[in-house]
Amino acid sequence: MFGAVLALNGADTATVGAVAPQLEHSLHIGNTKIGLLSAVALLVGAIFTIPVGFLVDRIKRVPMLSVSIVLWSMASLASAFAGSYSTLLLTRLALGAVTATAGPAIASLTGDYFPARERGRVYAYILGGEIAGTAAGFIVSGSAASLIDWRAAFVLLALPGFFLARELYRTIPEPLRGGQSRLEPGVTDLHEAVAASADRPRPQPDAGEEAPAEPDELAREAARRRGVEPDPELVLTQDPRTLGLIPSVRYILSIPTNVHMIVSSSLGYFYFSGLSTFALLFVRGHYHASQATATLVLALLVAGAMVGTLVSGRVTDALLRRGFLEVRVYVPALCYLAAAGLLIPGVLGTSLTPALWFDVAGAAFLSAANPPLDAARLDIMPAGLWGRAESTRTVLRSLAQAIAPLVFGALSQAIAGIVPEQAPIGTHPGVISPSAARGLEITFLVLLSTLAAGGVFLLRARKTYPRDVATAAASHQGAAT
Repeated sequence: MFGAVLALNGADTATVGAVAPQLEHSLHIGNTKIGLLSAVALLVGAIFTIPVGFLVDRIKRVPMLSVSIVLWSMASLASAFAGSYSTLLLTRLALGAVTATAGPAIASLTGDYFPARERGRVYAYILGGEIAGTAAGFIVSGSAASLIDWRAAFVLLALPGFFLARELYRTIPEPLRGGQSRLEPGVTDLHEAVAASADRPRPQPDAGEEAPAEPDELAREAARRRGVEPDPELVLTQDPRTLGLIPSVRYILSIPTNVHMIVSSSLGYFYFSGLSTFALLFVRGHYHASQATATLVLALLVAGAMVGTLVSGRVTDALLRRGFLEVRVYVPALCYLAAAGLLIPGVLGTSLTPALWFDVAGAAFLSAANPPLDAARLDIMPAGLWGRAESTRTVLRSLAQAIAPLVFGALSQAIAGIVPEQAPIGTHPGVISPSAARGLEITFLVLLSTLAAGGVFLLRARKTYPRDVATAAASHQGAAT
């Protein structure tokens, strides 16, 4: 269900690009306004994630997420009936605001339902839904716009949301916070499992407060087996849910490992966003490929990303169970560096077939970094801050994703002199000019430095991660006391 939520969110993000040719013809707009439709949703979502994360840590998350899905389905329907560009832009603004709930709510719910030893694998499944949804958004929306109309694409995207919200509300009970509703092997009824967890004896809280749960076994193992001491300056002695918005964000950004992960993952998403925006245009121009061939290349890149995501979650969880505590930051760092190395021959190749396999492998490693990083964020953060921690990270990630196409496009134009008002990506009547292809090639190579920098910066988190895990466990114990 969580994967389906992110799949719907990914499909929403991909739809504007998929129906761009029809939007340009119907609303008489250019590429700049098309790009603005995508950028505003990301930027508004980034703004709203901070207050949303605050609410996620305070109120019931499943009803909140279900209502937000209904609202963003309504926003998609409103997009279908927009009579002008201004109206469509307003609906995308509304969509960005309500979709901001998805990331923080799912991060918090995942932490409460699944123990630390399984979160890498679980996050791989959840993020796999996001990848599949993005691909489906391109294919389904593009096909509907070509065969019927661009409005039909938004209608088809909106309808599943109403059913998803209903099923989410009916089938997923609200778990107790702090991991008191961990799912164990053999569970067949979530509602019974949550009800049983509510009956377990727990530490008695103050009046009106819900008692925190026992800390994750990962935190206990970090402190017990290695003798890692927590940072006394970062140990919380109060329930983190009682922290105000500004103090909580200040605390979240004071955790060294979290800062390393936010910066490195933002650099990774920056490169991925720029690469995915101009990949089809580059393939058509650099390799003189047809639209059908370029679409097949995109499908193979999505498949590589899916494989990398699913494999990395299992591998890091297996290594974690064998005692390699830093694996959730060490493996993503190596994945970023490997992706940067593999994409060099993938971009420089003069023949599509051998270069494609380097590109697919690079996409696999690039996506493989995400599941262990998302799991590691829950390890180093007190449970009462999971929602706000995810929203803080989402702000910077969304900003990186939003500016990436602008940076990639501007740099490639500066290098090759590409005219601003070119045909939409994938719809150019012929092969783009050699100078345009060369500009994109150099841009991809130059900005690979951001991906490599993300890997190098993340390697520094190996030294801080164990101590931050122990600090999160000590903060939990202090809150319980």
